Amino acid sequence: MPTKRGGALAAVVAVCCWLAAPVTAQADPDALWAIVYEHHDPAPCAQVDLSQGEDRGWVVYKDIDGDRQYLLMPTARIPGIESPALLSPGATNYFGAAWQARAFVEQRVGGTVPRDWMSLAINSAVSRSQNQLHIHIDCVRSDVRDALDSDADQISATWAPFPVPLAGHTYWAVAVPGAELEVNPFELLADGLAGARADMGRFTLVVVGADDVVGGPGFVILADRADGETGDYAGGEQLQDHEFCPPPAPATKSTAK
Repeated sequence: MPTKRGGALAAVVAVCCWLAAPVTAQADPDALWAIVYEHHDPAPCAQVDLSQGEDRGWVVYKDIDGDRQYLLMPTARIPGIESPALLSPGATNYFGAAWQARAFVEQRVGGTVPRDWMSLAINSAVSRSQNQLHIHIDCVRSDVRDALDSDADQISATWAPFPVPLAGHTYWAVAVPGAELEVNPFELLADGLAGARADMGRFTLVVVGADDVVGGPGFVILADRADGETGDYAGGEQLQDHEFCPPPAPATKSTAK
């Protein structure tokens, strides 16, 4: 990666050129990173943030799959969920940035999407198609949302198996309070599930907004571990819906005179 800031910025914004070459990206697991490094066309990017430097920066861009799906990707070379850099002191909270970037999905929808319909997902190392970390930002599947709502009382501040399968697979779940995602889900997984820190690449993480966590807004964080014997490749993106989002919430009428 270029070390000078000017060259870095050109390389950073160029990640969005990937949208123009979907076939190459699907065939070559390093195509996404190669485009970041080599090309110089920033036009499709939705957002570039280098405010904390190239090593901690990220970009948001429109994915080729679905009308509203966006991806958030680091500007540093980070292959995926297994990368030690995600657990290093002071690591960027990419999930937190991705939650803020849901505004781009809402722009496509045409208004505010209820928080319990919004989701973020990163696939396991054995499930993903590209070897550059990317977080999927889109609406959650309606059946997953309904299951999380129906069994909300089974989700606590401690990791525990979710009582029903989601998209046919068993997930662990934990509840996190707060309007914004200040906790780092990578750290929460590594420190919360036995053996996860040493085997992060086999896990997928999904974050879904929640309306009532300890009496206020929060999040449900879900994790699944790949198991080849059962055919579970821990692809948390399966819990998202790239075809449907609910109608936007109606605008609140102002009482100002």
